[in-house]
Amino acid sequence: MEQPDWRGWHGAYDDESSSLSDRLRLVRTFIRQVLDARNGRPTRVISACAGEGRDIIAATATHPARRSVEALLVEITPAVAATARESARRHGLERFTVMEADAGRSDVYASMVPANLLLFCGIFGWISDEDVFRTIAFLPRLAAPGATVIWTRHHREPDLTGAARARFAAAGFEEIAFVKPENSVSSVGVHRLAMPPLEFERGAALFTFARSTAP
Repeated sequence: MEQPDWRGWHGAYDDESSSLSDRLRLVRTFIRQVLDARNGRPTRVISACAGEGRDIIAATATHPARRSVEALLVEITPAVAATARESARRHGLERFTVMEADAGRSDVYASMVPANLLLFCGIFGWISDEDVFRTIAFLPRLAAPGATVIWTRHHREPDLTGAARARFAAAGFEEIAFVKPENSVSSVGVHRLAMPPLEFERGAALFTFARSTAP
């Protein structure tokens, strides 16, 4: 499948009126709320398909607990990963690691498991429904007790967000928030693990990008 120009695609975030900008602002807000609630305790973060890291880097860089945050950003596109790496360096986030790898394979997360915050943003609109459900079911294997997951998905028809929320519940998560911004096609969900985490599993395939148009 021919992949989009991911580096150019990120330019939509620079348009303050775009749906992506609305989504980004919400995700940053929820990240800051998680950091606030942790009150300076060490926080391990996994960001899958992290792109340029505009959510976790910006939210952490200005937060009082920034020195307590350790993050793994997984991004397969070299030019995009390089931008994220430079941004983390510029903001002095020395405990942020940007890995150029396939975020759909479980092994890439081994160094940051169990994580307190899982970011699966900008993924669920690009993969099959089956892969969405498989990924949700796997998240307790990446999570620390009480970990928070922040995820996004468009709500164009057929709208999968209701089914995704049900799958989070079935996987042992309680819903903290679900927001459909006005005049936006993007939805943002926040869930907290309400059961004991599951054992991490190496060698698992979570998802494969399968769509050729933006979510």
